[in-house]
Amino acid sequence: MCCTANEVLMRHGIPTAGGFTNQELGIMTGLIDALSVDVQCIMPAITEISKKFHTKIITTSPKAMIQGAVHIEHDEHHPKKTAEEILKLACDNFRNRKKTGSHISDKFPLIGGFSDEYIEYMQGGKWRGSYRPLNDAIMAGRIRGVVGLAGCDNPRVPSTGLHQYLALELIKNDVLIVSTGCGSAACGTAGFLTPETALEMSGPGLREVCEAIGIPPILHLGACVDNSRILTIATNMAKEGGLSDEIAGMPAVGIAPEWMSEKAIAIGCYFAASGVPVIFGGESPVGASQEVTRIMTEVWMERYMGALHFEPDPEKILAMALNYIDGARERLKLRKYEPGKFGAERVLMDMAARRELEKVATPHAGVGGSHDPDA
Repeated sequence: MCCTANEVLMRHGIPTAGGFTNQELGIMTGLIDALSVDVQCIMPAITEISKKFHTKIITTSPKAMIQGAVHIEHDEHHPKKTAEEILKLACDNFRNRKKTGSHISDKFPLIGGFSDEYIEYMQGGKWRGSYRPLNDAIMAGRIRGVVGLAGCDNPRVPSTGLHQYLALELIKNDVLIVSTGCGSAACGTAGFLTPETALEMSGPGLREVCEAIGIPPILHLGACVDNSRILTIATNMAKEGGLSDEIAGMPAVGIAPEWMSEKAIAIGCYFAASGVPVIFGGESPVGASQEVTRIMTEVWMERYMGALHFEPDPEKILAMALNYIDGARERLKLRKYEPGKFGAERVLMDMAARRELEKVATPHAGVGGSHDPDA
């Protein structure tokens, strides 16, 4: 689950069981013999919950020991030995499993494993890989802009609901999404990470581009600690040319709609300092200070073309993100985005239909119609 699950999914294809809020639920199924944790995004009450079940909680880092847990420290020089010790403890605990647990069998296919290198490769292959097709699609208005949808899922809101709402609305508006962490897990459980499902709900311009390349409109880049890949992609787009000369000012926005940890704020500040406006869901932790709020929004935008916003209303988050994207397009003097203009269904016309079209185009032409080749 959570970050570690995304790491092994991206590198080894091992399926994930969900995001941050699934930790306690996993224990409550009664089917988890051992739960191994590392250093981040760990619910502090999991050891107390495990007492009601048979699950053993195992910590692996000296930086994050939890009272009531078994500590099996990870030895980076002998990882197999550590893994074998954890597995033995789980196997020995299997006999204590009770029959009262329930098994969730719902499965959702997804495509993951994207990175800046592969995104470049998929736009031209080994010899012609380039960010030029993506930049051209944005300049032409087929793709409105790019959003990095990241962050945790949060039990203080309808968990994963904000991710799924924003993801669906953004792709409807021809916005390409790159996602990480628990946000990717939320999109995956909604079926948004496969081309067949998500493209049916995408805007016509975005759908046309994604179908041509053969990708979903939401690209799973990895764990939340892989957010730097988003900035690498933005850097490569700027280097390719045709848009902004730097990350600042590009039609791109970062959104963490269900953030809950301090690391999310740290990552958001890094994005804002790099020139990307960032919107966090929920109430602002510094909202009591008008001056701090002004610095994070107005001053940072003036200096870096980046900002930090906090907004609990998902509809306002969506509107703010689209306004940022459209504002960037206008500043860059790109073609104005027109919903539904691109990707209209193509119809193969027969000669009779062409003659009718010519009559409409040249109603006063003489016998034989117009000889204008452009008519």
